[in-house]
Amino acid sequence: MQKPIVAVVGRPNVGKSSFFNRVAGKRISIVEDTPGVTRDRIYADADWAGKAMTLVDTGGISLDTNDQWREHILAQAELAIDMADVIVFILDGKQAITHEDQNVAQILRKSKKPIVVAVNKLDTLNADALLPFYELGLGTPIGMSCQHGLGIGDVLDAVVSNFSRIVPFDEEDTTIKVALVGRPNVGKSSMTNRLLGQNRVVVSNIAGTTRDAIDVPFKYNNKDYILIDTAGIRRKSKIDYNSIEGYSVMRSLGAIRRADVVVYVLDAAEEISEQDVRVLGYIHEQGKPSVVVYNKWDLIQKDTHTVELYKRKLAEALKFMDYFVVQYISTLDGTRFGKVMESVEYVLNNAKQTIQTSTLNDIIHDAVYSSPPPTKMGHSLKINYATQVGTLPPTFILFVNNPDLMHFSYLRYIENCLRKAKNFEGTPIKLIIRAKSKEAK
Repeated sequence: MQKPIVAVVGRPNVGKSSFFNRVAGKRISIVEDTPGVTRDRIYADADWAGKAMTLVDTGGISLDTNDQWREHILAQAELAIDMADVIVFILDGKQAITHEDQNVAQILRKSKKPIVVAVNKLDTLNADALLPFYELGLGTPIGMSCQHGLGIGDVLDAVVSNFSRIVPFDEEDTTIKVALVGRPNVGKSSMTNRLLGQNRVVVSNIAGTTRDAIDVPFKYNNKDYILIDTAGIRRKSKIDYNSIEGYSVMRSLGAIRRADVVVYVLDAAEEISEQDVRVLGYIHEQGKPSVVVYNKWDLIQKDTHTVELYKRKLAEALKFMDYFVVQYISTLDGTRFGKVMESVEYVLNNAKQTIQTSTLNDIIHDAVYSSPPPTKMGHSLKINYATQVGTLPPTFILFVNNPDLMHFSYLRYIENCLRKAKNFEGTPIKLIIRAKSKEAK
């Protein structure tokens, strides 16, 4: 089950970023920052009342004129409808409802997405102060003050109560879905055209989905694939979402969640950016096998050390996913382009691998024998039993005497031992720690 996306929407200066920072940066909820995410991150993984979510901030962009302001606000609302599972619509409780608020409400009202109306900047949570906001027709408004931390929990309670209304993606579809993701202008459109223009059978183009990604069926090695293209083969709106970083990131999140494999595209002529690392961190957190592709390789002056230099820089930026697979291609002249789908099949096959229970426990036993777990306050961790419970990504449960004794560094050591014993290149591994059960032997 993928984490629901919760989009924070509203006009500038109503407190969108304050709400985001309260949830992501304070201990209101249990928050795990995705590796590589900086303080100016667009999204954060959070947990409230035992329900996980990905919170997305659509704010933080200043514009010069009222016309641009209005276009930006409407674009936020439209994108939130397309991408989010639940929408938090934030308003300013110290001001009357504005024309921009009404425009956003009109768009949201027509959607079938769950909407939570949060009225910010209230010194006291007085019911009378909320009365004017009922006229928006979006349900019961909830008062809060991000500055003082009032009412945040009530808003989050309303958010997670709507998770049961979310329609999951069709898990019966066995067609392999490949998401093509990357910053604007790295060559995604050219890659799409070359991929679909080769001697493959393209069944048909399917109209744009509600998540603003285009699904294009094609065949490779006699297998059915769907390319989830975020480059915009056809746009549903005149608004150029690619002109703003947040739009690009948010559209990518939806494509990543739906994909079986992600191809992340970088421009070989540019340094890897914080946005690249943010989105690659999300791919890692979502447990998706992936291929990193350096495009425009024809523009690079190369010597015998160039590939190694690029790989070292990538390894430094992606310390949290050192299992990455990378290819260096040119879409323009076709150099090594065939390696893209070869690598897609390679990492997908690795992510589908299983280890027999007896073999798995032999690997764990040898790992513990070679390097026993450290003690904690005089107590030693004991791994009693291990079993694999899933693939895509490979998922293992370790039954132990006391989960609190498992240190992150030792868990990473166990993961490395599994990777040495089995080829899991290109895919995350998920390790679940549980207290020894009666069934565990």
